[in-house]
Amino acid sequence: MITRAPNGRLLASRRHLLGLAAGAAGGGLLRPPGLRAQGRLLPPVAEADALVAFGHTSPVTDGGWTMMHDQGVQAVRKAFPRLRTIYVESVPYSADATRIFRQFVAEGAQMVIATSNYGDFIRDVSDRAPDVAFVECDGHAVTGNLGWYYITHWYASYVIGIAAGLMTRTNKIGFVGSFPIPSVYAGTNAVLLGARSVNPAVTMQAISINAWFDPQAATQAGTALAENGCDFLCGIMDEPAYLRVAEQRGIKAAMWNTDMRRYGPEAYVSSVTLDFRDYYVEQVRARLAGTWRPEGHFLTLGHGVDRDPWGRTVPPEVAARADAMRARIMAGYNPFRGPIRDAAGRLRVTAGEVMDDARIYQWDWAVEGVIGLD
Repeated sequence: MITRAPNGRLLASRRHLLGLAAGAAGGGLLRPPGLRAQGRLLPPVAEADALVAFGHTSPVTDGGWTMMHDQGVQAVRKAFPRLRTIYVESVPYSADATRIFRQFVAEGAQMVIATSNYGDFIRDVSDRAPDVAFVECDGHAVTGNLGWYYITHWYASYVIGIAAGLMTRTNKIGFVGSFPIPSVYAGTNAVLLGARSVNPAVTMQAISINAWFDPQAATQAGTALAENGCDFLCGIMDEPAYLRVAEQRGIKAAMWNTDMRRYGPEAYVSSVTLDFRDYYVEQVRARLAGTWRPEGHFLTLGHGVDRDPWGRTVPPEVAARADAMRARIMAGYNPFRGPIRDAAGRLRVTAGEVMDDARIYQWDWAVEGVIGLD
């Protein structure tokens, strides 16, 4: 059931995620070639008449992914105080998503932003509402009125992986994942490749819990990984459950979305941090001005995604070595270069070959040394 809060926003009481696995982005925007639609410009909208709707994959109080998107919503409200915004949290991956996006259109939204990948559920609505701008996080389609955006989190993950490779004593890293989808493969592979760049003996065990927000399942997965000898945990969860496990067991952990060190100050190493504020303000400004076009956007390292300041127990020499790679990446270096083999030992990226962001965005196989993801 959708209800209206006193401030005029639409809320939903859904607290569960259903159905399909789906992926979970302004300066520094990378616009991949061939992903610009040539559709007509939508007419400008007066700020006082504008309505922008957001569909979130989890609660805005999750402390992670959706909380960071909600900060982007807050930035839009601050930049454009006369427009209205509405949102629904915990939008399921089912036909209910289609109904929610349709209701946004029925409410009069001129722009709809989905903060996760809803695939055909949003495409079915956008195709029938050509005068509404749609933007989908971790999407892949670009049409006359639908674009996508995502963050190149693999670079921050690679940098954190270097710290993991230097800090592990068992040479076993554990990864708590949601679903075996490209965004998870990219994060998992990046951490291990970073770790192996400084410690070739490192391996990674991954556990998928089939949810983005399930603290109980994430706790169980983190516990299982620790009991199997993993002394460094990482993942792609919306909340800090496995960080608490690491704190209790005296091991290390790296997180996702935002600074979570308060949940495990001794265990905390860093986090892949996200910032959608500038991007959302840019998109809404373009829609109001009538200059918005559907495109594929990457938010890049230092401009929408980065690593969090190092935890207090990270040795200075470890931080320095990892940050040296971050500086190289910021200067244009791409560490995702061959030879790279998959988990079965097959050569997937030849020597001298470099994986660009478009290819990493579609990553659907585990690198050598990763178990449990395929």
